[in-house]
Amino acid sequence: MVESLKKINTFWSNDKASRLYKPLAELFATLRHQSLVIGFSGGADSAMLTVCASQLAKDYDIRLYALHIHHGLMSNADKWVEQCQQLCEHLAIPFSVSYVTVDKKSGLGIEGAAREARYQAFADYAKAHQISHFLLAHHLDDQAETLLLRLLRGSGIKGMRGMSSISKKDGLVFHRPWLGCERQLILDLAEEFAAQTGWQAVQDESNYDTQYKRGALRVTLSPALNQYWPSWKQNLARHARLMDEAQAIMDDMAVLDFQHLSVSEDQHSFCLKAWRELPPYRQSNVLRYWLALLGLQMPTDKRLQQWLKQLREVHQLGYDREVKLEHEQWIIYVRKGKVIPVSYTH
Repeated sequence: MVESLKKINTFWSNDKASRLYKPLAELFATLRHQSLVIGFSGGADSAMLTVCASQLAKDYDIRLYALHIHHGLMSNADKWVEQCQQLCEHLAIPFSVSYVTVDKKSGLGIEGAAREARYQAFADYAKAHQISHFLLAHHLDDQAETLLLRLLRGSGIKGMRGMSSISKKDGLVFHRPWLGCERQLILDLAEEFAAQTGWQAVQDESNYDTQYKRGALRVTLSPALNQYWPSWKQNLARHARLMDEAQAIMDDMAVLDFQHLSVSEDQHSFCLKAWRELPPYRQSNVLRYWLALLGLQMPTDKRLQQWLKQLREVHQLGYDREVKLEHEQWIIYVRKGKVIPVSYTH
């Protein structure tokens, strides 16, 4: 058992703690009287976020809850639950565990499938407890790694925006106040916290397992980047901000272009001839915008290029060949000069 957590009050004179405290306080000032759920893995990042948040919550009348996701992938997972519960008990934060099953055959890979399971668990918890705001411990290193991995996968501008400090998904709001903070600052703080209190953060060995892409990046690429490009994390974060601005401009242009396509009242269909009058790069941009309006996932770039080719080459009334673009639960046709989506469920 931890016998010295009462020493936490002396912890806040620490410069590292105050540097992490500031962005969290700025966020809490905008969330007064709200309930917040902390995604608490038990690692150093989420543990320090939980500790810092517990000190701030009273000042802003914020009710905190901690949710631990048990993925069932690691042999020490049950021990991690005990460590998380121990800290939350001493911080007087209600603690819950969500046991999930990771679909290893989803085609997303273990990391992607685990992420999907995790966010589904967040959604289930939010529905059960009527809470929509979540607090996550992503930091500058996470942001830089995410951007580098997406770059290597060939992501476009939207993907290269990286993670946002505030994002929305399925009615939930996710807050990441530490995106501008380097992880070393958090690790140093966790070490001092352990020295003062005796509580040790969870050590997830998979974080540096090279069978996972993120682990391989941390073990092989990051050391070289740190040596030869010391500011690579900050540079990638700046790149993400620039991509976010570029995407905003593209979104604005898509809205303007879409309004001139003789769009149907329900915004489901548009005029092929008017679309063809746009420059090619705006054709693809507005097509992505339209797919998003339908609530569809973006197709692969290869598939999208095939669609663009067909739409550009078919007779503008669609008489010379049948265009039939299948995607998720929809089929996209060209009929009497209109690009029309039809749902399988109709």
